[in-house]
Amino acid sequence: MPLLSCLSRIWSHIQGNLFPWLSEELGPLTETHKQVITALEVAGVEAFVQVWPGLPGRPPHDRAALARAFVAKAVIGLPTTKMLIERLAVDKTLRRLCGWEHPGEICSEATFSRAFAEFAQSALPSRIHEALVKRTYEGRLVGHISRDATAIEAREKPVKTAPAAERPKRKRGRPRKGEVVEKKEPRRLERQGEMSLAEMLAELPKHCAVGTKRNAKGHTTNWIGYKLHLDVADGDIPISAILTSASLHDSQVAIPLATLTAGRVTNLYDLMDSAYDAPEIKAKSVALGHVPIIDAHPRSVPGGKEAVAAEALARRTAGYRPAEEVRYNGRSAAERVNGGLKDDFGARHVRVRGNPKVFCHLMFGVLALTIDHLMRLVT
Repeated sequence: MPLLSCLSRIWSHIQGNLFPWLSEELGPLTETHKQVITALEVAGVEAFVQVWPGLPGRPPHDRAALARAFVAKAVIGLPTTKMLIERLAVDKTLRRLCGWEHPGEICSEATFSRAFAEFAQSALPSRIHEALVKRTYEGRLVGHISRDATAIEAREKPVKTAPAAERPKRKRGRPRKGEVVEKKEPRRLERQGEMSLAEMLAELPKHCAVGTKRNAKGHTTNWIGYKLHLDVADGDIPISAILTSASLHDSQVAIPLATLTAGRVTNLYDLMDSAYDAPEIKAKSVALGHVPIIDAHPRSVPGGKEAVAAEALARRTAGYRPAEEVRYNGRSAAERVNGGLKDDFGARHVRVRGNPKVFCHLMFGVLALTIDHLMRLVT
């Protein structure tokens, strides 16, 4: 079934059946309630949450209701769990949508925290998002994948790492007779060509660190926390995500991210900025059957920045825009998704610590944003 037909069928069910029935059961629905209902219906959280098997002992609180509450928190854009609990206590409709009939049934903040730790350990939102993407794009072709990373500020101390051991220096020139010269250790990009996806992900640093980048105005900025790497399809739909240390360069995650995306969708073009201009990344893109369109880095162009600027000026003056340059403009999809995550889906309000919990928090936002943008295609 074509993508739009599949989404139209889901939206017709929600709008024609679910909204009227819930309006009779719960009362008038606001636009926020409708957004939460749509997200919960499309995500199907209940199928991914572990159910209490009836073993001896006190049964745990309803994990499905807690998972629905965290999805609602991401949809509404509430900064903290405390604010979520307060909203559930006064919003009867939202409370019943999550699975609690009376205010006294709402779990305590400590229970929410324990449940969130379980969701982080089991990667619940990541599994739901992966299943949604595979189900939506099964048998379909994606035109462009835009790859980019964004800074994630965290409220924790950066981990101090030991400096790399310096190799003994030797004189330049041909080695003496009988002298043994140590071979240089392969760079991460070179090693990734022979590694599996699990090995590549395990090798990436994931601790809290200090990140540095140069913004669009040329100023250098620093932050403490992490870096979220995203692959975004046409229509601003996030396909896959990886969270690493803030100090890791964007290019080091390109190959594992491309491999992760290739296992979920089939696409034609990979769009990346100049930070990803490396022969290993281009080779991996070609090996996956894609066409890499990467902005040239001055270091790879004879003449450096001046030559790149002169070539761009000549194209603008002549009014000639190559097809690759036109397609490259679609890379702004990744930047729009990064901005949307921070402005509307909680990526700017990280209140948990540690890579698994921070990634869990971000993936609830990615899941909510994915559903929102999918449904925009048909509404």
